Amino acid sequence: MSQLMAHGVGWHGVFFAAAGSLAVLLLANLMLLRETPEERGLPAPEANPLNVYGKTKLAGDEAIAAVSGDYLILRTSWVYGARGGNFLLTMLRLAKERSELRIVDDQTGSPTTSECIAQATAQILAQVAAPDGGGLAGRSGVYHLTCSGATTWFGFAKAFLSRQTVCPRLTPIATSEYPVPARRPMNSVLSCERMAETFGVRMPAWAEALDLVLETLAEGGPRG
Repeated sequence: MSQLMAHGVGWHGVFFAAAGSLAVLLLANLMLLRETPEERGLPAPEANPLNVYGKTKLAGDEAIAAVSGDYLILRTSWVYGARGGNFLLTMLRLAKERSELRIVDDQTGSPTTSECIAQATAQILAQVAAPDGGGLAGRSGVYHLTCSGATTWFGFAKAFLSRQTVCPRLTPIATSEYPVPARRPMNSVLSCERMAETFGVRMPAWAEALDLVLETLAEGGPRG
C-alpha cells in the first residue's frame, strides 16, 4: 500500500507534465516533521519521517520533484472542518456521550480549516494562472500552508468545547497515556513564511478560523 501511495503520486506528476500542465498540486497532511523548533519548515530533502505514513508522503513529494517541469506542493497539518471525519466533529460528538474527555496536551500544532486551505490554494493558483503571473517560473517547490499560531490538542478541544451548552470534564494527558500504532510528531508547527513571501498569502490565526467553523455549525451548516 505504501508503494502504491508514493508511486501513484509519481505517475500523477508524469501525467500532468506530459499534458503540459502548469503545476502539480499536492496537499499532504503530514507526519514527517522534525522534533525541534529550529528544524521546522525544512523542505522535503531534510524532512524526517516518523512513521510509514510519513515516509510515503515524502516519497510522493520526491516523485513529483523528480518529474521534469514546474510543480507546487502544499504541505499542511491538523486539518479539520465543518464536514467529514475530523478531530473537532469527533470531540463534539463524544462530548455528548461522555462525562470526561482525556485529551493529549503535549503535542503542538496549528489547527487548520479545510476552508482556509481551499481559499489560500485558490489565491495561489489564480496568481500562477494569470496571463501576466509568470506561471511557476522560479517558484516551484514545497510550501507550507497552515493557520498561524499554535496550541495543543487539549487547548484546541477546550477552545470549542467550552462554548458548548454541555461540556464534559476535560483532562489533559501525555502522549504516553494515549498509545497509537503510528508515532506522531510532538511539534507539528510549520513555518509559512516562504508562502507569504512568494505569493503574498497569509493564513488567519487558528482561533479566528475556528470561530468561522463554529458559526457554520451553529447555523446548522454541514456535518456529513
